[in-house]
Amino acid sequence: MNVWVTVKSLGKRKPALAKQATALPETTGTLRELIKHMVHVQVNALQEKKNSAALLTYLMPEEIQRKGSTGKVGFGEVYNEEIQDLEHAVQTAMMAYEDGLYKVFLNDEELSELDAPLKLQEDDELVFIRFTMLAGRLW
Repeated sequence: MNVWVTVKSLGKRKPALAKQATALPETTGTLRELIKHMVHVQVNALQEKKNSAALLTYLMPEEIQRKGSTGKVGFGEVYNEEIQDLEHAVQTAMMAYEDGLYKVFLNDEELSELDAPLKLQEDDELVFIRFTMLAGRLW
């Protein structure tokens, strides 16, 4: 089943990332399973990005313009060579949710219970909102 996923970070000036279609297994029945699946997708995408790194990277003017409109121009390099531990990443995501560092919405309704039944349908919209920590200085 395909759903549309949007990720937004509060406190950022740039708009949310574009909606991306994501395939979910039909067995996704709780928020806990949904988060676990999304972590798997992200860790696998990071590994693929590391494996497909180009030897010589450069940006064409069109790419600079496109990336400039989103607020960040970069080569898309992954500098962390460490292989991510999938189980640790899932545990971290669960702990972050329980600590209130991000919220998940399904079709404009907040999902608050990790183990409550979840009814996903084709083309539903999922929104992950990450809360930005405030940090300041004395000066």
